Amino acid sequence: MDADETAWEQRSMVRLVPPVRPRKLAKVPFVELADGRLQGVVSSGSDIERVYVSSITAGTHALSCSTNNNRPCGGFYGSACKHIQALADEAVVQYGLDRVARYLRVEVPAGDDLMAHVRGSVGRTPAAVVFSRFLRHLAYLEVPGSADPLPELHWFPATGAAR
Repeated sequence: MDADETAWEQRSMVRLVPPVRPRKLAKVPFVELADGRLQGVVSSGSDIERVYVSSITAGTHALSCSTNNNRPCGGFYGSACKHIQALADEAVVQYGLDRVARYLRVEVPAGDDLMAHVRGSVGRTPAAVVFSRFLRHLAYLEVPGSADPLPELHWFPATGAAR
């Protein structure tokens, strides 16, 4: 154990990994690598009040896309629809191609498109779990600014939080 590792354990916080490039949140407001999936919320291109919950499962590359109330995506016929493609593109912007490919366990040559190497079949994932995580993240936008810690966010780093 080295001094850096000991200091990290004593602080009980982790460093945030900044996005690889800034993202525009209008099309894909929420993207995460969690629960063994690349998952997120994608805005509808035709209806401003509709969103889709899309995901790609790590390892099996099972694809899922439905509205937040589990209605199937009209463009999802076993291969990636435009929502899954948008999710993958934004994940690469947020986390970088290497990290997303490693998480999904897919080999992607440098400079190539992630989705060109994802060979998955339909695998329905309940949208409610991902959508509720998205809503929980949105709720934090309504919390008034304060230097006081929020108990449910104790694992976020406090460094520079009140600036």
